Amino acid sequence: MVKDGQQYMQTWPMQKQLYTMFPEGRVIAATKLSITVMPALAVLTVAIMLNAQGYEKLPQAIAIGAFFMSLPMQGLIWLGHRSNQILPPSLKAWYLDIHHKMQLQGCALQSPKAKPKYRELASLLKTAFDELDKAFTKRWM
Repeated sequence: MVKDGQQYMQTWPMQKQLYTMFPEGRVIAATKLSITVMPALAVLTVAIMLNAQGYEKLPQAIAIGAFFMSLPMQGLIWLGHRSNQILPPSLKAWYLDIHHKMQLQGCALQSPKAKPKYRELASLLKTAFDELDKAFTKRWM
């Protein structure tokens, strides 16, 4: 699940047009920030607690440090779970519409899935934003 979350985080296009439609952009930004910040914050918190309250508070300090270290994992697990969910009917129709329009534009795509998941939508949107011009993709949003 964590590995799926990492792949989904790399695949999802970070475009401002998608921020209002999907929570992925915000979750990915928060997860990336927590991956860089939380290890240092965990060590700093444990050190300050041990320095201020002594080693008798070691179990509480370790628990707080473990909590801070778990935050990036929570984001990755959420992204992994989301990537494996099947698209709801409204998004499935949108996925098929975008797939059809991209094929008409000459994009080399795999055939659409019968039950597409969010990871297929992410891959399709990434391809659309990478290969098609901005005027064409703006009409979809």
